Amino acid sequence: MRHRYWWGQGILLPVLTILFISCNKTEQQETMPPVPENIAFVKPAGFPEPAYRFADNPVTTDGFALGKVLFYDGALSRDGTISCASCHIQANAFTHHGHDVSHGIDDRLGVRNSPSIQNLAWSTTFFWDGGVHDLDLQPIVPIENPVEMDEKLGNVIKRLQANTRYQQLFQKAFGSPDINSARMLKALSQFMLMLVSANSRYDRYLQGRETFTDSEKNGLAVFQQKCASCHQPPLFTDNSFRNNGVAPRMYGADSGRYVITLAGEDMYRFKVPSLRNVALTAPYMHDGRFGSLESVMNHYDNNFFNSPTLDPVFRNGFALTETDKRDLTAFLRTLSDKEFITDRRFEPPPGFIPRD
Repeated sequence: MRHRYWWGQGILLPVLTILFISCNKTEQQETMPPVPENIAFVKPAGFPEPAYRFADNPVTTDGFALGKVLFYDGALSRDGTISCASCHIQANAFTHHGHDVSHGIDDRLGVRNSPSIQNLAWSTTFFWDGGVHDLDLQPIVPIENPVEMDEKLGNVIKRLQANTRYQQLFQKAFGSPDINSARMLKALSQFMLMLVSANSRYDRYLQGRETFTDSEKNGLAVFQQKCASCHQPPLFTDNSFRNNGVAPRMYGADSGRYVITLAGEDMYRFKVPSLRNVALTAPYMHDGRFGSLESVMNHYDNNFFNSPTLDPVFRNGFALTETDKRDLTAFLRTLSDKEFITDRRFEPPPGFIPRD
């Protein structure tokens, strides 16, 4: 009995005190996440003017902070298990690395590979088929897609409105606790707009702050000769839609931009992806069919599926020697931006567990 009394008086009270402080600290962290630093959109040197309407939605520290919480919150999905970050992981330039197509709610499979989220301020169309023309509207598609988040936007808003933490965050971001879809989507845009990648070895090479190996230099020359017409620097995309000769699947063929325009010339055309951070974003193509850059090189070595909409650049052949493939792959690896994938402003909040 004496031993039990000593435990109760000497240990239990401090333990309860620690637990109370810990719980209170956790509650404060959940209510008010750490304030990010250096939140201001800056156009990198050499980049064109952004296409996004910043005058309608300027990036602010508190708006970015709200957008980040939303981006990593499963509350945007039907059962709370899928967040934007489930398919867009920072370490892989915000793609779903290792999955040919996206895995959504209830582990349902989509039909397309999750594209990288980077440099979106310069995009005027979104998704592989360009079905959305406004970044502020883009999140609605995965939220309401039955194989991604499988929720209705109105249900998401009701869920956020009932959450005291979100009332505080919306107050800080927009000056009042009112929560509506326009504000939610603008906050998500503010987070995504800050995902700017412009500090790769290639960028530093252009600035005279980095050297290339002979293989990388030759790869750059091959790239400029054979690839740059579609993957135009500095964004490494021209934001066009092209048929690059990837053969349609035997079953459930994806017709690409045709599903949006119903124009015959758009059959099997997909948006040209940026090649920034491409070495980090395997697998490749709209359906993730190629697991390595080497496989992509082999496809472009005249392994095109001939169809009426095959892009003219491939019709006269596109042969690559083994040296070209090796050197081009070496050059593409210089487009990886370590600063981007380790930037602590973008990293998951404490307690976030990415889905496999």
